[in-house]
Amino acid sequence: MTAHAPTIAFSGIECLDIDVQVQVANGLPAFTIVGLPDKAVGESRERVRAAFNALGLALPPKRITVNLAPADLLKEGSHFDLPIALGLLAAMGVLPADELAGYVSLGELGLDGSLAAVSGVLPAAIAAAAAGRGLICPAIQGPEAAWADGIEILAPATLLALINHFKGTQVLARPEARLAEDAGGLPDLRDVKGQETAKRALEVAAAGGHNLLMIGPPGSGKSMLAARLPGLLPPLSGAEALEVSMIHSVAGQLAEGRLLRRRPFRDPHHSASVPALVGGGQRARPGEVSLAHAGVLFLDELPEFQRAALEALRQPLESGRVSVARANAHVGYPARIQLVAAMNPCRCGHLGDAALACGKAPRCGAEYQSRISGPLFDRIDLHVEVPAVNPADLSLPAAAEDSARVAARVAAARAIQADRFAALAPGRSLRCNAEADGDLLDRIAAPDADGRRLLTEAAEHMRLSARGYHRVLRVARTLADLAGGGGIGRLHVAEALSYRRLMPGRS
Repeated sequence: MTAHAPTIAFSGIECLDIDVQVQVANGLPAFTIVGLPDKAVGESRERVRAAFNALGLALPPKRITVNLAPADLLKEGSHFDLPIALGLLAAMGVLPADELAGYVSLGELGLDGSLAAVSGVLPAAIAAAAAGRGLICPAIQGPEAAWADGIEILAPATLLALINHFKGTQVLARPEARLAEDAGGLPDLRDVKGQETAKRALEVAAAGGHNLLMIGPPGSGKSMLAARLPGLLPPLSGAEALEVSMIHSVAGQLAEGRLLRRRPFRDPHHSASVPALVGGGQRARPGEVSLAHAGVLFLDELPEFQRAALEALRQPLESGRVSVARANAHVGYPARIQLVAAMNPCRCGHLGDAALACGKAPRCGAEYQSRISGPLFDRIDLHVEVPAVNPADLSLPAAAEDSARVAARVAAARAIQADRFAALAPGRSLRCNAEADGDLLDRIAAPDADGRRLLTEAAEHMRLSARGYHRVLRVARTLADLAGGGGIGRLHVAEALSYRRLMPGRS
């Protein structure tokens, strides 16, 4: 007899249909899994055998063959345990084969028959809904699957509970969808004393989704400023929360199956490798740039990152998507991020201070900052000097303007942008000015005559590239939106140009 148990394989956050075919036939006793399984899938037979023993079930003394179709697609992950076990139970006549065919199942079996969490339940649930099937997953991930509406979801804690449900001796209730708990208040902008220029740049970055680079000596507050950016950003929309949670689900980082509420803030150490930053590895998992999708990727000590890792960011910064190409996998992940980077002006960090700078200044600054390539530097909209904090400022009370007040202005500017995009680009899911391009940018960011004249003269003097020119226009559009959403004037262009600087040592 041959039984079928549908499941899925992952290609990025997309799901591919897999048919687990289990045949129990006469012949010498054997348990074989075919269909290009990886080591984790190959070991499923031992976990399934042990789980059956824990339930008091014995495998039939026959030839058991499990085929994972299509056979030419690599099958990876421990989530194949449950569909293999269900297919075998159907082939043995323990469970009804016709009912199992209506469910997509995934889960890892423990030796005692328990079901452990696996990666990718949320995208699997959405794929099952699209195919008109139900879903079977571990109990701990039931809240994650419950976000897929209109399908039956079974979330048992053990294989025995699932068998009892199909036998009618136990009823599994539908799990309830849950949101991630609010871990408390975010760091407040009031904590940062002085640095008014940097605070203004942070507000502009939040309002328009612009990339930001802060350059300053150690202890000037660069990391403090970056940590306060999430408190200025608007909350995730429903569609964004679902997409971000799907990426975290595939990466196995969706705690207790709860949908994310806050925009991600990822701050990898500068020792991060290329696969860790942009994705890859043996199973082509998402990297930090994808885990930060719709949020902030903060790179502290930017020149200390590997050159290859930084250069790998160029494509996702431009396209909002990262493609991971390997010999056995070619997958894509969303990566629409807001890059915030911080760096010292030189290795010792005191390039502009004659009393503290090393004897190699200014050559050391040019060498240190040249570790960041011109093309990457060109993709950063705002370049801000963050000087050392004046000791007199440290003794002052906290600033009167907190994050909530700045966030209100950011939300108002974002609302203006949303209305504009809905009217001029209804077919595109644009969130902020940083994503506008082409003809749309020409229509929404055309400055007046004085502003255009200033921008043209500055572009020639500063030798701006076409990309740099357009990024100045995007920032000017954001500045005008913060001022109420009117036209772009000379003052907006002038302030946008003040954030566009050549690094020392570049000509």
